Amino acid sequence: MTIGVWVLGDQLWAGQSALQSCVHLYQQTPVILIESLSHALQRPYHLQKLVLVWSAMRHFADELRCVGWPVTYTQASDFHTPLLEWIKQYKITELRVMTPTDRPFFELIQNLNLTIQVTFTPNNRFIWSDEDFRQWAAGRKRLIMEDFYRQGRQRFNILMEGNQPVGGRWNFDRENRKPPKGKLTLPQALWFEPDSITQDVINFVKHSQAFKDSQAYWKLEPFRWGVTRQQALQVLKFFLETRLSSFGPYQDAMVTGEQTMWHAMLSPYLNLGLLHPLEVVRGAEQAYLDNRCNWELNSIEGFIRQVLGWREYMHGVYIYLQQDYSSSNWFNHTHPLPAFYWTGDTKMNCLHQILTQVKQIGYAHHIQRLMVLNNFALIAGISPQELEDWFHAAFIDGYDWVMQTNVIGMGQFADAGMIASKPYAASANYINNMSDYCKNCTYKHRQRSTDDACPFNFFYWDFLARNYDKLKHQPRMTQILRNLERISPEELQNIRSLADNWHSSHTVTDYSLTTPSTHH
Repeated sequence: MTIGVWVLGDQLWAGQSALQSCVHLYQQTPVILIESLSHALQRPYHLQKLVLVWSAMRHFADELRCVGWPVTYTQASDFHTPLLEWIKQYKITELRVMTPTDRPFFELIQNLNLTIQVTFTPNNRFIWSDEDFRQWAAGRKRLIMEDFYRQGRQRFNILMEGNQPVGGRWNFDRENRKPPKGKLTLPQALWFEPDSITQDVINFVKHSQAFKDSQAYWKLEPFRWGVTRQQALQVLKFFLETRLSSFGPYQDAMVTGEQTMWHAMLSPYLNLGLLHPLEVVRGAEQAYLDNRCNWELNSIEGFIRQVLGWREYMHGVYIYLQQDYSSSNWFNHTHPLPAFYWTGDTKMNCLHQILTQVKQIGYAHHIQRLMVLNNFALIAGISPQELEDWFHAAFIDGYDWVMQTNVIGMGQFADAGMIASKPYAASANYINNMSDYCKNCTYKHRQRSTDDACPFNFFYWDFLARNYDKLKHQPRMTQILRNLERISPEELQNIRSLADNWHSSHTVTDYSLTTPSTHH
């Protein structure tokens, strides 16, 4: 009997459960990693995402070889053919795979219909196991993130003094919403130069006709992301030493030309398995304990809440919810995704700045994603499924488990409030307060019903008016809807006309550009 291990592209960690299950016989356990071109073409993925994943896979394969695992690494048109050849070559009778995080990939493996035993080992890439989250969620009417976060703090003893939170409060969020006023001294980011392995992947992607569509949307170079666990640990150390202490106050701020602000830039490495979330959380906690005389707690608590709270919660909700969650569309939004999400060509400066940044590096921080990219699609009535498809393709840290809950649930409220307690809809006032984007915009951020009004304004009020009957039952929308009621019928009609005219003038003619699902 011969056991073989298939390591997937987002499980690049020596401690992952499938490898660990065979670690006592590692020199006799064949391992395979596969680059599938057809899988890479399911969407017009960001070119830098392809380079990141494939380069990280190749580096990880080398690391496994160096310690004695017999590793097969192959690039093929699909997964099935090289798997069968490898199984035959090594006379494998049982294939072990760590349970995929993404549901579609789990189904893909099942649909390969391999004739040998396939064993899925438990996914240990998260702080909470799947089963532990299910037990936490069972019997609850609503899955409240704050409840989950507090239990996580207690369960894993993070920032606790006995059974009480350090500082006497669980949540310091209100200290972490400073607008970027005045002159800010922003920290440097840690980037890397491509090594020969990464450069080989860059050259392949650059010259491959298969990625011609994606080459029209995304910038491939300069590619500056880390691709190994060692580099990921460097980014973590750099964040803890140079950014964490000031992370909190301006974590929601947006500044023209500033791609990373104080953000950790760890999500691509966490989502590939190069870092484990618990080591990130414990690292942040220890950095605070070592510097607690000089550091404010709100920065550390705010960061830990993003990883131990939000990230773990979103993964748990993904594995807990039913498969039809992805088709949720509570507001029945059906407008196609505007072409400028792919091109960045729009007169709305906030969207232009962020989309240009995404084109360049495949990254934007959480408020850029939620309160600009998601917010606009929500109030403009864009299809949640088209938006989620774009997020999945565009972001270097995008995977099914991340984007389902964050875009369809949090960003679009398409699940009728299963995740969020109110829609994250906002007018230009929010963007003007939390950024400098409005200063250099064609549109007027204080106008809502004139020809030069910011589209965020007329879409915001039109969204509230269109969905009044649904939103009036949401307790947190009461005050906002009272403001809507003060607008005259004549002005509301004018607002509706501006919204309709905007959609008419932004009708998308290139179907392939706006529906990457046609590439599936």
